[in-house]
Amino acid sequence: MIFGQDRDELRRSYAAAWAKAQANQPMNALEQQIATVVAEHPEYQTIVAAQGSTPAPDNTDISNAFLHLGLHLAIREQVATDRPSGLRQAFAALARQSGDVHRAEHQCADVLARIMWDAQQSGVAPDEALYLSGVKRLLTSSPR
Repeated sequence: MIFGQDRDELRRSYAAAWAKAQANQPMNALEQQIATVVAEHPEYQTIVAAQGSTPAPDNTDISNAFLHLGLHLAIREQVATDRPSGLRQAFAALARQSGDVHRAEHQCADVLARIMWDAQQSGVAPDEALYLSGVKRLLTSSPR
């Protein structure tokens, strides 16, 4: 795990990265990635900033915000490492088809969230082949 398994610790790390970006302070590579994703989501910036000091209550809006941001980070890492193999090429084609990298990430996030949900419900590891085939199916559907 990047920050351990503690939800509040993870959220504080997002808040710290966002605070550094706002203050124009030096950041490591991961903090830069987090700050970039938060910057692309103005609707979540207040939620992220509020996580810096006290643990957040279990709130659906807050949980959804961090899940959404985390999916973006996961997809970027998967594309960068081409895991599963072939994802980088499929994602590039999807980004071309949609005309927008961010939109393509949202489309992939829907697939990834479903794969992760199914895996969690079944008590098994996420199926990478099923994930890749889901992303490739987006290429045959009409652009969003």
